[in-house]
Amino acid sequence: MTASIPGDGAIRHTSLYGTIPENTYSGVLSFMRRKYSRDLTGVDVVISGIPLDLATTFRPGARLGPAAVRAASVQLSELMAFPWGFDPFDELAVIDYGDCWFDAHNPLTIAPAITQHARTILASGAKMLTFGGDHFITYPLLKAHVEKIGKPVSLIHFDAHCDTWPDDNPDSLNHGTMFYKAVKEGLIDPATSVQIGIRTWNEDFMGINVIDAPWVHTHGVAAALERILSIVGDRPTYLTFDIDCLDPAFAPGTGTPVAGGLSTAQALALIRGMGPVNLIGMDVVEVAPPFDHSEITALAAAHIAADLLCVLRNQKVAKK
Repeated sequence: MTASIPGDGAIRHTSLYGTIPENTYSGVLSFMRRKYSRDLTGVDVVISGIPLDLATTFRPGARLGPAAVRAASVQLSELMAFPWGFDPFDELAVIDYGDCWFDAHNPLTIAPAITQHARTILASGAKMLTFGGDHFITYPLLKAHVEKIGKPVSLIHFDAHCDTWPDDNPDSLNHGTMFYKAVKEGLIDPATSVQIGIRTWNEDFMGINVIDAPWVHTHGVAAALERILSIVGDRPTYLTFDIDCLDPAFAPGTGTPVAGGLSTAQALALIRGMGPVNLIGMDVVEVAPPFDHSEITALAAAHIAADLLCVLRNQKVAKK
């Protein structure tokens, strides 16, 4: 379903559905040319950015990630989605909500601002697909999702790092300790949560199931996907994808790159297999454009996000 108005769909689109013809090299850069809007009426999925990198422990720059992922998405709205063979926006109502505003110079107000941003969106019944920013953003996002669900959720976590290093300071901003806090606070159920692509050591993984990168390389995507689905089952599940899950050959533009990671092809195959998962929210984080080359990290993030939308489209169609 292609709209009759050509160009600048982000601001000219009159419908939540369909795709406006665009020149890939010009126009207003929303994610996949979706309509910029704060009207949540009838929306299935809200795209938004959280341009935070104050919680990084090595290289900064992820604050520029949301803009880079939007810019990298232009080709993905030009053709039918591969390998799906459809335009997800014919059935899935998606808007680009813009970015979460917070006062970067008043750090203790940042996490509450992110949580409130999510509360506003989730109250409408829409799901969230959020672009970081550093990985700390998942923690305040999880708080809002768990508030809405009313019980701990399962976590599917793609990353080079487990992010469960100890941190008992309630006010700290640290992108390596959020899931320690999330387990301690009962936001996620570790027994039904899984981390994929891990290749850094921690003495305590907090009871979360780990499918490390060497295991994926040895046993393959199909075996990894089978394990993931068996762990989370049909429970409400939040999916977070730290782009450093990918090997630096495929994602150099990130704050804490670690050799030996997944390829883009492996990651996309796993994401495309998420159809049976009860996805309640998603994010893609840690794209740091100052360290990227030819946009390959932002392109990987945009493709991952686009495939997540295709998964949600299929889930919506299956419920009709």
